[in-house]
Amino acid sequence: MHLGVFSKYFIPFGNYIVPILLWTTNKDKSEFIDQNGKEAINFQLSILLYSVILGMFSFPFFLFKILGNASITDIFHHDGISISFSDPVGFSTLIGASFIGVVALIGFFLEIIFVITAALKANKGESYRYPLSIRFIK
Repeated sequence: MHLGVFSKYFIPFGNYIVPILLWTTNKDKSEFIDQNGKEAINFQLSILLYSVILGMFSFPFFLFKILGNASITDIFHHDGISISFSDPVGFSTLIGASFIGVVALIGFFLEIIFVITAALKANKGESYRYPLSIRFIK
């Protein structure tokens, strides 16, 4: 179930579909399978929530960059909006976008490390609780 989340690279939403299918069809076989399925699903839902929050923080940088030359009056009256992708990026926008990008990259690598660690522990018959995982399914 833990390694099933890598199916997202081949199947859209595979990181949710595969673990949920494996968990729902096998959860009655043992408490260990039930626990690992919940952990895998909870971690993927947590990653989704963190990604949405990170996206919400990055949206203003994108919006201010595109509409940087427009005033509020122009936006509401559609009068004289100048949208440009070629303007040089402001320093604060660059710093904010870089910070968000670094956080996303670190999160990507941590997800891979945590999933592989969970799979190795499960293979040994040991329990594993994902760090930073919210318990949506108890």
